[in-house]
Amino acid sequence: MLQGRRVLLCVTGGVAAYKSAYLARRLVEAGATVRVEMTESALEFVGAQTFAAITGEHPFTALFAADLVSPHTELARWADLVIVAPATGATIGRVANGISEDLVSATIIATTVPVLLAPAMHTEMWEHPATERNLETLRGFGYHIIGPEIGALAGGDSGMGRVAEPEEIVVAAGDILGGEGKGQKVLVTAGGTREPVDPVRYLGNRSSGKMGHAIADAAIRRGYDVTLVTTADLPTHPAAKLIRVETAEEMLAAVAGVEPHVAIMAAAVADFRPKSAAESKIPRADGLPSIELTETPDILASVVQRHPRPFTVGFAAETGGVERAVEKARKKDVDLLVYNDVTEPGSGFGTDTNRVVLIDRSGDTEELPLLAKSEVAERLLDRVAAAIGEQG
Repeated sequence: MLQGRRVLLCVTGGVAAYKSAYLARRLVEAGATVRVEMTESALEFVGAQTFAAITGEHPFTALFAADLVSPHTELARWADLVIVAPATGATIGRVANGISEDLVSATIIATTVPVLLAPAMHTEMWEHPATERNLETLRGFGYHIIGPEIGALAGGDSGMGRVAEPEEIVVAAGDILGGEGKGQKVLVTAGGTREPVDPVRYLGNRSSGKMGHAIADAAIRRGYDVTLVTTADLPTHPAAKLIRVETAEEMLAAVAGVEPHVAIMAAAVADFRPKSAAESKIPRADGLPSIELTETPDILASVVQRHPRPFTVGFAAETGGVERAVEKARKKDVDLLVYNDVTEPGSGFGTDTNRVVLIDRSGDTEELPLLAKSEVAERLLDRVAAAIGEQG
């Protein structure tokens, strides 16, 4: 979580410096206050005014030409995080060997906050033994390294050495700084369960799992230790403890093995399953079969009944007014219920947006506008963090 955090972005002299302008924009959008340092070589690839327009402050470009009395030490103390992107082989070598001959290397050596390096260079330079040794030294210092990747390089070449994408660097920065979730475990369930009728068919629902996965990603960015139990085959944050399941029984077993501080039960669990599944495919030629149904386990209730119980968030995907969801929140005894009407445009299954109402234990409601599911996740976690803070 970068909201309100101070990030010093150090740009060094490589063609990938043009991506650092977009990185600065993404950091600002994430809520960070960004200052920029540029080496003399970086100025050959991208102009200082570009960063000034993006961050609202003119970059620092020289050790002895800044308005600050001691720019490298003052900026080193100002920052919560130092990002070096791109980090050239020359800068990596200077810092690894304690050579502070320019503003960027002097600041990195002077700082005591976390440092995130995004190397970028030609493949031959990346594979050189000196680069390998220097990076190993920096890892020993506790520095964080992201990338590089395989892709297009300067001069039409292709290979290992392409700088990590700005979005990946922003995520890594959030992971390093963490947030209010440090030291707290969060369980998130996602997706719709599938209850087998036979080896081919199943009873299920239209849940895509996008909302639950968005919540898991947002929780990780805030520093929570996240376990994601999901039926959905969607991309997941590499820091998530991922447990893939299919049926309600499998989800119940997975949830039972997690002891969280917060449980966010976003999965759409099927209410019923066939009492017994056929061992082989039921032939159409045999006519319409009779399928006896039985209830699936109430996973949400199993969490609420724990002693001690986690702060529990339930979900209600309904097709009517909010009154039914308010009653459900009371009956389920959850700390917070997230209601959405799946018949509303943009709020149904499989969409990238959602319109939800948050319902607390007293029955009070907060209606959110139509938002991206990623933003709904952030708003929900704001409420969770505030409630936990009130509970002490």
